[in-house]
Amino acid sequence: MAIGLKKGHKVTPNKTKPRPSRRKGTLTKRTKFVRDLIREVAGFAPYEKRVQELLKVSKDKRALKFCKRRLGRTLRAKRKREEMSIVLQRMRKAQAHVAK
Repeated sequence: MAIGLKKGHKVTPNKTKPRPSRRKGTLTKRTKFVRDLIREVAGFAPYEKRVQELLKVSKDKRALKFCKRRLGRTLRAKRKREEMSIVLQRMRKAQAHVAK
């Protein structure tokens, strides 16, 4: 039969190596170390501090809107809000650990 999905000469597809651009943006150990070091030395930007304050009083939506105004895109704002909430959780955990 020369019609349908299985028509034509049977061939095996070539295996191609993934392009270097496929791994762009993946976090390496070195990059993580450098970013953590910079965060430790430089601290938070003023807008990040404000986002943390909004999250402390559970104004998640307001924090997202504020981030969106500062960063320009909703996805970036969501990521930043998530990052700041994780930072707050770590701070609370550290304080609870010290209090014991």
